[in-house]
Amino acid sequence: MMLKNFKGFGSLAIHAGHIQDPMYAHLTPLYASSTYVYDEAEQGMRRFSGKEPGYIYSRWGNPTMSEAERKIAAMETYRIEKDGQPLEAMAILHASGMAAISSLFMSTLKSGDKILTHYSLYSGTEQYMKQLLEPLGLSAVIVDLRDLELAEKMLQEDPQIRLVYLETPANPTLQCVDLQALSTLAKQYGKITACDNTFATPYLQQPFKYGVDFVIHSTTKFLNGHGTAIGGVLVGTDMEFMQTTATRAHRLLGGNSNAFDAFLLVNGMKTLEVRMQRHCENAMQVANYLDSHGAISKVNYNGLSSHPDYAVSAKQMSHPGAMMSFELKDGFDAGVRFMNRLQLCTRTVSLGTCDTLLSHPASMSHSSVPREQRLEYGITDGLIRLSVGMENIEDILEDFQQALP
Repeated sequence: MMLKNFKGFGSLAIHAGHIQDPMYAHLTPLYASSTYVYDEAEQGMRRFSGKEPGYIYSRWGNPTMSEAERKIAAMETYRIEKDGQPLEAMAILHASGMAAISSLFMSTLKSGDKILTHYSLYSGTEQYMKQLLEPLGLSAVIVDLRDLELAEKMLQEDPQIRLVYLETPANPTLQCVDLQALSTLAKQYGKITACDNTFATPYLQQPFKYGVDFVIHSTTKFLNGHGTAIGGVLVGTDMEFMQTTATRAHRLLGGNSNAFDAFLLVNGMKTLEVRMQRHCENAMQVANYLDSHGAISKVNYNGLSSHPDYAVSAKQMSHPGAMMSFELKDGFDAGVRFMNRLQLCTRTVSLGTCDTLLSHPASMSHSSVPREQRLEYGITDGLIRLSVGMENIEDILEDFQQALP
């Protein structure tokens, strides 16, 4: 079946990327081999020179990993056309989301370049920029990219900016930036754009539709969907760049995935549509419940009309998604008490699994960050981050009711 013939995203998620195994296995097997052999020396020569397709070494590629890559590329480009033809993209699977970000930065930037980015980012990405890139002569310009006039001013005044790096919805305040407006500005000034699409997934948002050049995912989250494997992916539409420069960076950095994690990812992605539908349905009801609760001062959910980025989210996402955060009125102690009282929902970091996950950044993931810096980024003492799961909504709400004061 040709990709263009899939009538629905669910069918695509199940079938796209699959190539019949030579031994006729129903599912692509887990190819647990570090290296691959050749029928003759000349075949090895052809493969190393690129004249013949085929696998060489699993750091460079593996059949199980390839299926995951093809499936993700198909989902991110589903029903998108360029010049009247289906948009083509290439995905490179990594050991983690941070490994995928490393390949992006190392393949697109050189010493002296700058990254223009939003101030609400995943903390690991921001730490990477500050702790690893700055010593290499690279730096990040962090501003509020919801202010398009400010974004253009920065692009006008600083020719060293090479990459506009976006994350929308952002972690953990669910701030959303305008993908189309920012990618248009970036192209106007000769810059490239990348978007972390982890929170949204390609089911809810496709950054390539709005002119973004690269898409990043932590596949650990919603794409895998079950919390069974760590992974990341870099997807790009410049096929020559992806096949050469990006592939070279990926191979030399060594942040490759492995057959087992790829196998789990492939099978997790097959249920992405039905999982996201349940996640989203539950999330909207949870957000409305929290928004009306007396112990909560604020709910950060881009599906509520009170969220400052509600309109932007509605423009580029088919649904606001399953992630949110909320602030308890009584601060740090209230956050700890609430977490301790949970009985059904799970106290942990990460997101995107079948069960509802909650974390208290001030006492957990951001406990080592100075309070002033946390507050600057909207991570208050009583902030709770929430990944709404797939349990029956009545059970989720009952747990919240008994845990909240």
